Order: sequence, then C-alpha cells, then structure tokens
Amino acid sequence: MNDASVPAQPGFRLARGVVRMLAGLGHAPLCEFVPAPGQRVDVISVAPSGEIWIVECKSCRADFVADRKWQGYLDWCDRFFWATDCDFPAQLLPEGDGLMVADAYGAEIIRPAPCARLAAARRARILRDIARTAACRLIRLSDPEAFTGPLPD
Repeated sequence: MNDASVPAQPGFRLARGVVRMLAGLGHAPLCEFVPAPGQRVDVISVAPSGEIWIVECKSCRADFVADRKWQGYLDWCDRFFWATDCDFPAQLLPEGDGLMVADAYGAEIIRPAPCARLAAARRARILRDIARTAACRLIRLSDPEAFTGPLPD
C-alpha cells in the first residue's frame, strides 16, 4: 500500500509516529519547533500534566554523530527522549535520556525519561511560544494571506 501522507525522509517518518503516539496519550505535540535561536527540535509536546517533552528523532548513526545541538534542548523541557527505528544502535544514545522506538505509524516508550522540572519563568516562556507558533501555523493553513509580517517558526 502506498500512503502519500507518509513522508519519504526517515526522520520525518519517525516524527510522524512519535506525534501519533503522543497525541494518543493526550499530549499536544508540535514538530520542528525553535525554542531558541539556532535550535530546532524535532518534536516538542505539552503533556496533559503540563510537562514539556522534547523528542529528538535519529534515523541513523551518522545523523546522531553529526548533531551535537541536542544538548542545548535539555534547557527547554522537563523530559527529553530519543526516537529511533528498531534498527538504530541504541547503545550510542546517552543512557540517562528517555528512548522511544518509532516508525511512520506509531511509537513506543522503551525507556522513560527522568524529569528535570523547568523553572517557572522558562516554562511560561516556552508555553507561550508553543501556543503562538501552533496558532500561527493553523492560521497559515486556513488563510495563507492573513499575515503580512514575519511569523514564528
């Protein structure tokens, strides 16, 4: 079966599965979010409890080895997860982080992520930025000409 809604790129396929799983858990996930200049997380999600989760999708060894920006993402979440496919060499990933195994249709939490609670001011800022970004993306879908100025990523 050829599903045109499934992205061709492996990282986007993983993110799609992660989003589906998180949505099923009652989260509000958002892909390709910029918490700070120079950073772009694959998936950020607001849990029903208000926790902020970041999931970084890695499709292969080279993808993981080449990307060291992820350490800066830890300052923007309560819980940090890696998402990989079932063939990824999981021993490469730091043991102290959460781990999900995903494909384009879903994901499973293999190792829970420890909680490192965000400071109140940081939480307020990130929640505001997530809400603004999500709202602007939704408006852009329904009315692409609504904005004349710059939009949040």
